[in-house]
Amino acid sequence: MESSELIPRTKMDYERVELLKNASKEKIVPILPELLEWLQDMNWPIAQDIEDIIANYEEYLIPHIRAVLKTKDGSWKYFLLHGLINRLSNEKLLELKPDLLRIKFSPTNDEQLEELTRQIDELLSRVD
Repeated sequence: MESSELIPRTKMDYERVELLKNASKEKIVPILPELLEWLQDMNWPIAQDIEDIIANYEEYLIPHIRAVLKTKDGSWKYFLLHGLINRLSNEKLLELKPDLLRIKFSPTNDEQLEELTRQIDELLSRVD
């Protein structure tokens, strides 16, 4: 099975979620960016399951999380900050410190609208 066949196709694609739970690291790592897209709205039925799966791959997530933090999608950033990023080890969180500081001191419009600075302060307190 190709890695791309593991990517959910709908918000209710529990069949692929189950395949992901049993997939090897070699199959998961290449599709992390696509899986991260399923965290755009944590109200989607499979979103929490996807987060639980990819949280196990934190050593590969930082570049992909940074890419999301550079978007203009404030709600996606909100969900990542309150979920996946909050679950990162302090070591990995430290790698995101420059990004977190940028959001805190120079938030974009979408970041201001989502009031991300409160969560940023909590995360930064873990790595100060």
